[in-house]
Amino acid sequence: MQDDLKLAAYHYDLPERNIAQFPADKRDHSRLLALNRRTGVIEHLHFHQITGLFNPGDLLVLNDTRVFPARLHGRKESGGRVEVFLLGYPVSVGLAAADSRSTHFRCEALIKSSRPPKEGSVIQITPQGSCVMLEDRARGRWLVELIANPPASLESLLDASGEVPLPPYIKREAGSADSDRQRYQTVYANQPGAIAAPTAGLHFTKDLIAKLEAEGVRTAPVTLHVGYGTFAPVQENDISKHRIHREYIEISESTVEMVNKTKDAGAKIWAVGTTTVRALESSVDQDQRLLPVRDWCDLYITPGFTFRVIDNLITNFHLPESSLLFLVAALCGRETLLASYREAIARDYRFYSYGDAMVIID
Repeated sequence: MQDDLKLAAYHYDLPERNIAQFPADKRDHSRLLALNRRTGVIEHLHFHQITGLFNPGDLLVLNDTRVFPARLHGRKESGGRVEVFLLGYPVSVGLAAADSRSTHFRCEALIKSSRPPKEGSVIQITPQGSCVMLEDRARGRWLVELIANPPASLESLLDASGEVPLPPYIKREAGSADSDRQRYQTVYANQPGAIAAPTAGLHFTKDLIAKLEAEGVRTAPVTLHVGYGTFAPVQENDISKHRIHREYIEISESTVEMVNKTKDAGAKIWAVGTTTVRALESSVDQDQRLLPVRDWCDLYITPGFTFRVIDNLITNFHLPESSLLFLVAALCGRETLLASYREAIARDYRFYSYGDAMVIID
């Protein structure tokens, strides 16, 4: 157990060839490693075969956050190039009627340029869209204001100028594949606000979900907007000292009712992704009942954590020494998890966001 809190205990070597640069041709044709967390027994499947692991009455909980095009490129008034990486979904700013010739939206952003911009300077994003530097918040972070002139919706402004912010281990241009906007998005994405996809959900198709529902499996949404901190490395050798980023979550009354009734009936709660786990496990009362919530979540799950809501987890293969790996290890045990990773590597599974999946079954 003591080793479970050492960062180095979560290291593993991954050949470069195993890092997926593109998704599988078909979402549900990715491979699936099924791990029984009680016995350690592994079964090798394809994702569309996951339906055979469910029982009628089980509940599949999905994170319905939607990735928005958060990476913008523009030019300073001097002509210099600037990258504006939006750190949250911009909020509309109400202006006087006299200023109705444009629409304004604010959020925090990371600014990358050869020289730091000045407060009040303007970055031209498109002929109709600009970005004003309002407040320097240190370490490259700025409060910025996006302006559409003539007036336009935020969605149209971002769609015209933004790129899907692919993870840094996908080493190609962020707009080079026309399919990224569609494939780096779940088919049930509904609530815009994430800068990274809840990647376990990328394997589901509408037909696969419909098949599960036809077989008596119900579905329920939660929302957790994946933030920039998901890419932050853990730098503490004692992982218990690490502090996780906070992200906004919503769990509705209807989802709460479905989860609690499923638990009462003795059926299984299946979480799609670590984000869904964190949302569900962060909103439980002392009687082990799920509660509705609209708040910020900074729940950090490491080995020793007691899971009170979920039974089974569908997830991808995660980076070494990452907080996501700690969470999965908390569910099935570090040594069992790393043994399954070694087998996946030996069998040439594809890793990370666009890679294959695993399911951990109780």
